[in-house]
Amino acid sequence: MQHAQNRPVRRRTVLGAAVAAAATTALATTAPPAAAAGFGWSDDGAHFVIDTGAGLVLKVSKANGDLTSLVYKGREYQGYGGKNSHVESGLGASTVTLAQTGPTILVTVVHGTLRHYYAARSGRANVYLFTDKADTSVTATRFIARLKPGIFPNEGPDSWVEGADTVIEAGDVWRRADGQTRSKHYSGVRVMDYDHIGYTTGTVGLWMVRSHHEKASGGPFYRSLLRHSNELGVGLYEILHYNQSQTEPMRFGLQGPYLLAFTDGGTPDPALFPAAHDTSWVDPLGIPGWVGAAGRGRVAGVGLRNMDPAHPYTVGFANADAQYWTRAAAGTGAYSCRNMLPGTYTLTVYKGELAVHTTTVTVTAGTATALHTLTITGDPSTAPAVWRLGDWDGTPAGFKNAQLMTYAHPADVRAAPWTGNVVVGSAGASAAVPCYLWKDVNDGLLIHFRLTAAQAAAAHTLRIGVTTAFLNGRPQVTVNDTWVSAIPSPPAQPSTRSLTNGSYRGNNHTFTYSVPASAWRADPSQYNVLRLNVVSGSTGTGFLSAGTALDCVDLLV
Repeated sequence: MQHAQNRPVRRRTVLGAAVAAAATTALATTAPPAAAAGFGWSDDGAHFVIDTGAGLVLKVSKANGDLTSLVYKGREYQGYGGKNSHVESGLGASTVTLAQTGPTILVTVVHGTLRHYYAARSGRANVYLFTDKADTSVTATRFIARLKPGIFPNEGPDSWVEGADTVIEAGDVWRRADGQTRSKHYSGVRVMDYDHIGYTTGTVGLWMVRSHHEKASGGPFYRSLLRHSNELGVGLYEILHYNQSQTEPMRFGLQGPYLLAFTDGGTPDPALFPAAHDTSWVDPLGIPGWVGAAGRGRVAGVGLRNMDPAHPYTVGFANADAQYWTRAAAGTGAYSCRNMLPGTYTLTVYKGELAVHTTTVTVTAGTATALHTLTITGDPSTAPAVWRLGDWDGTPAGFKNAQLMTYAHPADVRAAPWTGNVVVGSAGASAAVPCYLWKDVNDGLLIHFRLTAAQAAAAHTLRIGVTTAFLNGRPQVTVNDTWVSAIPSPPAQPSTRSLTNGSYRGNNHTFTYSVPASAWRADPSQYNVLRLNVVSGSTGTGFLSAGTALDCVDLLV
């Protein structure tokens, strides 16, 4: 093992011996800082072997950049099914080099236009990772840590037993004997709501600590694969772009650090989390595209006016190159977002997950951009309504089965029946509305309501808010079996599954229908009946038929 105290640091590649010899360069001419006992690296011919000096020894393949070994306190954690941990499903032949800068060892993997990095810091049981993607030559952007079976408990909505459970959809949704469903998609957490994901035995924990996701896609409310387990092994993911339920184009550039962190059973040190991580140690490593704290700025807002105290508010920032978000303080709406790349961003205020205000803001390196109070003007809840089912918050919250759907399939035994009609004004009317409507499952939802004589004498606007749709499913409205709306045009939505794999999130859209006075029943004692049908030019069956997720339904005064 080569140690920082007494050996010069050298770079090697997977090229032929002559080229490797030519590329070997002494990178340190002065003694580096004192290192943890055992800290250093060696080259066994096929791998770079790195000892962090904190009980963790890792190996990186010199042929393809795979992480082939993770030994913590003498036990191997890496590997299942003959597969390694790597970017995507493995990059293939790559150029792999190593350099040391004081107490940090950096392995660089170059595969075409993609660059991936592993960093080890003296005395730390972590593997720090960076990924720099320049174009679409690699289809998605993820790192998967593949871990041995039998170490961590196989439990949770994202776990299953291939030898016992039954596949019910697309090879990745499973039903257990008790009727509950499992899938790798069912971690059920928005990206803004987690800093780390992983497993613990009680004495050893292994966690994926996410990056700030500035080069990721989907915004603060995006849900993606986080982990999975079965009797064959465990997967931990950092996904920066994934097409499943995706609403944004892929972003390019350097992303990181994100990291694999070992603990003695507890959760990782919060100082490693994206909002708190001091990354000044990265500055001297010479990673192309790295922008340190000095090259970044921040935005600070005094507050938000016209907030609804029943809902949380998030302020998001996005352009083609980066995305950020921050929570607004309850009551005042004050917010601050730091460590932003310079540039001009669209600032979006979200009530829950519904955009209710947008503007632009320019971020300058080394300075804080101060914003006066923003007045929210786009909240549809402020419009007076004859009746309203649900609330305008960009989610199906409050509707039937809504909470279950982020971690279970609609066919799950725990789901309440998807059919049933609704009577406005009755107890629990909103909770009787199915959060999703499908053409082949619960088409033709009936909503019963009464109007006063004065209300029945006037035309009204009906609004139906949706959060996403599958196969261009959208609602057509019939009133009292006499008036039928035109078929609305489909809004842009993700083209992949969503309603069955744990995500109701797409592009929020409001359909409006102008219902004439002639459609209503004039007798106030009689119910008016509104029927919602899902229409689409595409076909499917069951829960994979055309469908849509509801946000709110209301009839305006």
